[in-house]
Amino acid sequence: MFKEINHQRRRFLGIAAMTIATTQLGRFSPAIAQSSPTKPKETPTTQPGTSQSTDTTAIRPFRINMSEAALVNLRRRITATQWPEKETVTDLSQGLPLATMQKLARHWATDYNWRKVEAKLNTLPHFITEIDGLDIHFIHARSRHENALPLIVTHGWPGSIIEQLKIIDPLINPTAYGGSASDAFHVVVPSMPGYGFSGKPTTTGWGVERMASAWDVLMKRLGYTRYVAQGGDWGAFVVDQMGLQAPTGLLAIHTNMPATVPADVDKALLAGSPAPLGLSADEQRAYEQLVRTFKQVDYAKLMASRPQTLYGIADSPVGLAAWLLDHNDAGGQPAAAVVEALNRTTSATGELTRDEILDNITLYWLTNTGVSASRLYWEYKGGFFNTKGVSIPVAVSVFPGEQYEAPRSWTERAYPNLIYYNQLDKGGHFAAWEQPMIFVQEIRAGFRSLR
Repeated sequence: MFKEINHQRRRFLGIAAMTIATTQLGRFSPAIAQSSPTKPKETPTTQPGTSQSTDTTAIRPFRINMSEAALVNLRRRITATQWPEKETVTDLSQGLPLATMQKLARHWATDYNWRKVEAKLNTLPHFITEIDGLDIHFIHARSRHENALPLIVTHGWPGSIIEQLKIIDPLINPTAYGGSASDAFHVVVPSMPGYGFSGKPTTTGWGVERMASAWDVLMKRLGYTRYVAQGGDWGAFVVDQMGLQAPTGLLAIHTNMPATVPADVDKALLAGSPAPLGLSADEQRAYEQLVRTFKQVDYAKLMASRPQTLYGIADSPVGLAAWLLDHNDAGGQPAAAVVEALNRTTSATGELTRDEILDNITLYWLTNTGVSASRLYWEYKGGFFNTKGVSIPVAVSVFPGEQYEAPRSWTERAYPNLIYYNQLDKGGHFAAWEQPMIFVQEIRAGFRSLR
């Protein structure tokens, strides 16, 4: 996701508001989701993004219904793409090959069906509420099991709530997926500010620290006095900040992209120096993985320094798709699963497919959030994988396809209240999307000691 970026300004970036104006929300139909007595403090209104009362804390049901005109316009723009000439190399060193993008575009313009994922999304209960002057969209799926543990899950870039769709039902309904009733969660999945159906910040300041505070407000507004939080990619930064803020009621966090790099190692990485002496084999491997990661900086550098310049991704669907697909890793990690998915039309075991990739890209296009999502890179001023000082209970899952595989030794020092650590043999950066059942099992195990 992140790479080394403009050390004097930000040190490192992370990988990969604002009310939604009524004119923007004209693309969505009035909310018709039904309120349930089991959903605390949810107050229905007739139009998402507006309120029938002066109560800014109201929770308004929301339903997704993109206009047919918007979908026709998308297909027209894809078909009208002005293509560049073919790359002059036979590898991926110049970026995504012309043939790859043209093949994807043909499918997107002719066979892809947004309505399928829209229908799937609308089987879930969606809501919007205003927090700190900004409309925040979220899914709130409650379990039928007693004593379910409330959980808030945060996506990253270039992701969205689409990443979490496969994990929601197994988390709220564990007995149908090999778990026990005691594994149940009430699940909240917000869209980050500037992403998806949440509002777009109109002023600066909506970084991960402010999101962390907003998520606590959201969970308390839903009536949860005890809860846990999970995140990967930008979501990992958000949960680390939640851990630092340690609001009352936050029991623990789970991260699948932990920040564990010790100060001396971080200093060497920043300077481009050899690894410090005395590293174990696992630590040396992690150092080498981080060196590789910090060389993959191009997209993150531009979003960190000039996000507003990315007009092309707001004007061209193919331009947006290429930007969201190319992580400058030449088909390797962390985006290997995404690249592989472009040639996979179906999967019986949960791996990503071409249409799932297009679901996410199409959501960015239809909500026009390519640029607004990019500004999060500009907002971030902190370190990247360096330790943050989180002292509350932390659970960590290390996937082999992540930016780096955090060694247990570093993890125990970074998170002194470590309640769970596991290294997996399968899965990558987009773990919930790539390997949903493995990811669900990790969340269950990570928080089990808190029940």
